Amino acid sequence: MGLDNVAVQWPRTGRFYDPVAPAEFVDFADLAEKLPLHAGPAAALADHVAKTGTVRVTGYTELVDLLFGLNGVLFATDAAAEDEDPVISPDDCAWIAGGLERFVNGHQEYGDEITFETVSTVLRKALEGSRLAEQQLRWLQSRLDALRDDSGNAPQWSYSISELDVLAKFYRRCANRGFAVYADF
Repeated sequence: MGLDNVAVQWPRTGRFYDPVAPAEFVDFADLAEKLPLHAGPAAALADHVAKTGTVRVTGYTELVDLLFGLNGVLFATDAAAEDEDPVISPDDCAWIAGGLERFVNGHQEYGDEITFETVSTVLRKALEGSRLAEQQLRWLQSRLDALRDDSGNAPQWSYSISELDVLAKFYRRCANRGFAVYADF
């Protein structure tokens, strides 16, 4: 079992959230067909979204938390604490989509494969020259170090730009159409 992010109607009208009909994401199947042959995981993700209106996010949580500098972004932990429901609002979906889109754009010059090393490089570059760059770079280094195992080895991430782009498109679609995302465990 893992973590799924399920598109749901916002706001909740009764005791439970109503899932969004997969037809709202049917064009993701076209996206899957247009991806290059080597983009298998991205195509599989797009196809799954098209059929279910859901994203299986377990494999992305560590990366997304690092990109946003928070813990539990895709778990909707802040909402869970205050609302008792693990839901990402449409506004928060826009925030997630925007962050993923900026990362994808910033990663373009480093190629299609996203690894721990390329993520580190993109994040460092984004922080350099900022107002509190030195402090933020130290904070980033501590986050990166915390992701390493006891032997000092980095996580073996291997994502594609296309895959993160599909993920961003899911949250953008939810934001643009006023859907929330329910974190289903």
